[in-house]
Amino acid sequence: MTEPTPVPDDAGGEAHAANTASAAGRHTATDAPTNGHHVNGVSQREPASMRARVFDANVSSDSETEQRDGGDVEAGIVGLWQAFGQYRDQRRRDRLVLHYAPLVKYVAGRVGTGLPAHVEVSDLIQSGIFGLVDAIEKFEPERGLKFETYAMQRVRGAILDDLRAQDWVPRSVRSRARDVERAEERLEAKLQRSATDTELADELALSVEELRELLAQLQMTSVVALDDLIGVEPGTASLAETLPDESAEDPVTALVNRDSRRQLAEAVERLGERDRVVVTLYYFENLTLAEIGKVLGVTESRVCQLHTRAVLRLRGKLTENAN
Repeated sequence: MTEPTPVPDDAGGEAHAANTASAAGRHTATDAPTNGHHVNGVSQREPASMRARVFDANVSSDSETEQRDGGDVEAGIVGLWQAFGQYRDQRRRDRLVLHYAPLVKYVAGRVGTGLPAHVEVSDLIQSGIFGLVDAIEKFEPERGLKFETYAMQRVRGAILDDLRAQDWVPRSVRSRARDVERAEERLEAKLQRSATDTELADELALSVEELRELLAQLQMTSVVALDDLIGVEPGTASLAETLPDESAEDPVTALVNRDSRRQLAEAVERLGERDRVVVTLYYFENLTLAEIGKVLGVTESRVCQLHTRAVLRLRGKLTENAN
């Protein structure tokens, strides 16, 4: 008995296989990558090793380009130094200042880390620019030294000189302040607590009276900006807004006085006519009792009695309002 012949799943299997192969060929030709190559009309993808070599070549090309650009810049700076050394003109000096300006910002940032908050870094940079210009003017490239190392010292020195010129406290007082701070740190590390005046005076080889005089001098060196905020919360007032104004009127006192005058005016309005006239002429018109007597046609003693009666009534009314 012979075996049955296998029947394909689809009718017309050979035609279907041919169509499938043709479609696959078209798909491969369309989707072939640009870095592939063709063998017998069929596109094939490049091996991974070849793609890696192409990537390495591109990276190497970029690195060589950067090195070449860096070398061009370095050569340009060397040529600029040579031209400036020959002609000493301002245009070339300004170009050197612009090239080395980031160095000033770096030095100013380093110096400004240990300074009070009211010292602006922009002021330090401005002082450092003068130091950079001076360094460019005095630098001698033929000695073979690196300009950055030389310029950093000159810029830092210019910043410190400007800070000392603006400091109104003598350097001797600043030195004494540092001595006191170091002595306090030594005693706190040794005693594990805050040192007393007697212990601090013994550490500094001073008497207690001399120490207190020194501390009074050092208090004059503490300076704060009035526009500094007291806190970090939104709406926090500045230090200037917390200082009392001795010449300003106390709002509570002004409110009390205004209310007292209002109550007094209401009490005067409730007085009798003659008592009200006596009070008005005596306190507001500044007339004497005799002059008021002539106005009312009575004796001075009678005006005194009317005045006394009016004052007692006003006092009683004000007491009632207070209660």
